[in-house]
Amino acid sequence: MQQQDECPQLDSAGGALYQRYAASIFAYLRLHAPSWEEAEDLLLEVFTAALEQENLSWLTEKQQFVWLRRVAQNKLVDRYRRSMHFSTLPLEQVIETVQVEEALTPEQLVVRREELEQLYTTIGKLSLLQQQVLQLRVGDGLRFAEIAVLLNKREEAVRKMFSRALALLRAIYDQQ
Repeated sequence: MQQQDECPQLDSAGGALYQRYAASIFAYLRLHAPSWEEAEDLLLEVFTAALEQENLSWLTEKQQFVWLRRVAQNKLVDRYRRSMHFSTLPLEQVIETVQVEEALTPEQLVVRREELEQLYTTIGKLSLLQQQVLQLRVGDGLRFAEIAVLLNKREEAVRKMFSRALALLRAIYDQQ
């Protein structure tokens, strides 16, 4: 994600808007986009659209956030409709995976794949909301307050949901 000082074309109002909402909008996009790079591209499109709008300064902060989130949602839908539904992985991720797997013995490799399959299956038993909270917290490293804003929940509710999801995962693993 680019910082404001790397974007000289941002005026002070646009820069303030970016500083205030970029992290939250990016987290929302990352939750729904297939890759980090895709989310960054969409973030750029969202703030480009924001810079083209002259009436955003007249909106309250909450209205600005709602407007940006709606644009982000529309950009996700547009990108999804245009895509050919090919799954892509960043080259770095493929290289890292290959290097790690090459270092393992065949037995370790089989055990690792079984463990990952078991983890994915177990996570699949959680509710969609619990899966999203886990992805945002563990996968994307967001704070509970940021997750709460993205999911329109209270921070305490998100903390409880995360805790219950981990407890449920532990209980399922203990049974197995």
